[in-house]
Amino acid sequence: MTRPTPDTARESAAAYGVRPPGYRLPDATHVGHVVLQVADLARSLAYYEHVLGFRVLGRADTGVTLAAHGDPTPLIELRERPGAPPVPRRGRLGLYHFAVLLPDRGALGRFVAHLAELGEYAGMSDHLVSEAIYLTDPDGLGIEVYADRPRAEWQTDGRQIVMQTEPLDVPDLLRAGGGRPWTGMPAGTVIGHVHLFVADLDAATVFYHTGLGFDKTVWNYPGALFLSAGGYHHHLGTNTWAAHAPRPEPGDARLVEWVIVVPDRAAVDDAARSMAAAGHPVTTTDDGWTAADPWGTRIRIVAGARR
Repeated sequence: MTRPTPDTARESAAAYGVRPPGYRLPDATHVGHVVLQVADLARSLAYYEHVLGFRVLGRADTGVTLAAHGDPTPLIELRERPGAPPVPRRGRLGLYHFAVLLPDRGALGRFVAHLAELGEYAGMSDHLVSEAIYLTDPDGLGIEVYADRPRAEWQTDGRQIVMQTEPLDVPDLLRAGGGRPWTGMPAGTVIGHVHLFVADLDAATVFYHTGLGFDKTVWNYPGALFLSAGGYHHHLGTNTWAAHAPRPEPGDARLVEWVIVVPDRAAVDDAARSMAAAGHPVTTTDDGWTAADPWGTRIRIVAGARR
């Protein structure tokens, strides 16, 4: 394994990963917001505000939009589905988790202390490139809250970024919080990635790598494939750990769509042509286009400023 130094971090990003055969998403591509369908909006809102620490950015007839404190960027849209099963139906393809990326390790330490004060159960892992906390919302939707390690510290093995699942050093993470209280999701919080249950990694490769234009970054993780733009460890994870599960039904709590932001309209149009050439129809919208992956999860491609 090799460990990039700060001076070579940018160069090493070009040395790892597998580029798609045709169109490649621009380096400035990032994840925008996620749209979630929930059974009980009041129940979900209480969880996302009190446990996770989001604030309401806007309200509409269809639901609410959430953001970090002191930051106008929309991160999560909650839409209520009247009549949806109040008890989560588990074992569906689609969302494994969406991942909230905090701006620094200290914020993650304060978040862990906050969960402890609430008595909330959470899974915890060290992935080498990041440190992560795992939660489940009232509808059974998976959530990761994480902080990245500096890119200069990421390791590579051949053309792959090295990612593992190891025990998290919780005491050290708590010390990084500096003993300060958690005051909610801080400014600079973003959606870092989305991770999906899929039925077939080859089909996921055709849609997200060949069609959409993500690079492959990790492909030796058992039953999983990770993809990104710009040398990030992953903007998208896919796995076949629930390969024989059914697709979600329209009334289920689920990930309705997730937004991918590219730097300009030319990139929006280029990605649309690449998707069409790979055999995946796209639907034009006012701000870009949408397409559904083979298991019904919708992506929306829009142009926006680099963050």
